Amino acid sequence: MNTRPAFLRLVSALGLVAAFAGGPVFAAGEEVVMYKDPNCGCCGKWAEHMRASGFAVKEVRSTAMSAVKRDAGVPQALASCHTAKIGGYVVEGHVPAADVRRLLAEKPKVAGIAAPGMPAGSPGMEGAYPSERYEVVSFDADGKHRPFASH
Repeated sequence: MNTRPAFLRLVSALGLVAAFAGGPVFAAGEEVVMYKDPNCGCCGKWAEHMRASGFAVKEVRSTAMSAVKRDAGVPQALASCHTAKIGGYVVEGHVPAADVRRLLAEKPKVAGIAAPGMPAGSPGMEGAYPSERYEVVSFDADGKHRPFASH
């Protein structure tokens, strides 16, 4: 009895379910490369948030984060603790995975998106303190920025 066709149909069906659920299939092929200071704990928590949302995340430790941000084109006013790259975009700071998905789906003509500072309650910055309202902004190569999402 040849079970290969049935197995392939099952694998295909599971892949479709995962894709519609926003699971790992959505992010397949799009690895997040996140640069972080080796002494920062919240960056790892953001990476966990992204992994839980289906993204593959490679964490790169760097003691030269100012240079990483400068080379990535992150405007100084939008800086946060970590800098990530995915799909040709820069993602600065504690940006929710849903905003990264939207960025990748819409493909706007921007250099990236950022959650400036380290907003309390943002992914990786959860804690016993109250959550802050914060904005994720898009920015272009000239450093001009505008609202992208509000949280």
